[in-house]
Amino acid sequence: MKYVGAHVAVAGGVSSAPLNAKAIGAKAFALFTRNPSRWTSKPISEKEAEAFKINCRENGYLPECILPHDSYLINLGSPDEAKLKQSREAFLDEFMRCSQLGLTMLNFHPGSHLNQIDPEACLDRIAESINITLDATSGVKAVIENTAGQGSNLGFSFDQIARIIAGVNDKSRVGVCIDTCHTFAAGYDIAVDEGYEAMWEEFDRTIGQSYLSGMHINDSKKGVGSHVDRHESLGKGAIGARLFELIMNDPRTDNIPLILETPDDTIWADEIAWMYSLQK
Repeated sequence: MKYVGAHVAVAGGVSSAPLNAKAIGAKAFALFTRNPSRWTSKPISEKEAEAFKINCRENGYLPECILPHDSYLINLGSPDEAKLKQSREAFLDEFMRCSQLGLTMLNFHPGSHLNQIDPEACLDRIAESINITLDATSGVKAVIENTAGQGSNLGFSFDQIARIIAGVNDKSRVGVCIDTCHTFAAGYDIAVDEGYEAMWEEFDRTIGQSYLSGMHINDSKKGVGSHVDRHESLGKGAIGARLFELIMNDPRTDNIPLILETPDDTIWADEIAWMYSLQK
């Protein structure tokens, strides 16, 4: 079963997310549970949390099809001790919000060394940050998103992600989200069949297929290996349409959220319908 959706808005409260997803024909969705551009946000009321759960239940969204995303400010590998503390506190708050909403996963970008510490030391610091949060919570999986490798961002190679996972104590509560734009920009030529297969072979060999917990479905404005994170609407970028046909007919991508983060939300319903039309 394929669960295609999009990262929907939560204007008016998180309880609107499942309704916004249903309106575009999504079978999965992502959301921010707090303002992604601020360090602190007001708590989710119990009334709002219950409304979210009811709307999910009434519209057929199970927790395994919902992939919330954390704040963009968080850097779990920050070389600055004050910023690291702030990031870890915000990350813990994100986990607590997911738990309050009955969600079982939190997607996040691993972190950046900011050219101030050794990349491998930064990867180990990210793993330590994950351990601290997992030790203080239960029931929510930390889902590492691969990056394009822009600037000093880490997690653009499967080796880097594997190193983070190796440092996580509870392997049952860590997973990976593959972003197609980031993967392509990082140098994996998934626009062609051979490159697509090679990417999954490396993923399975280096990380392990069992860790795949979700995907972000995006085309790319920039070419393969550009290390530039610029999403494009499906079939309109440097990747092209073939990748999405491969994804929709690949059993490896069954039963996980496949989330659009394409730039034009006015055509999300069309993009979701198009994705399903690719199934053979």
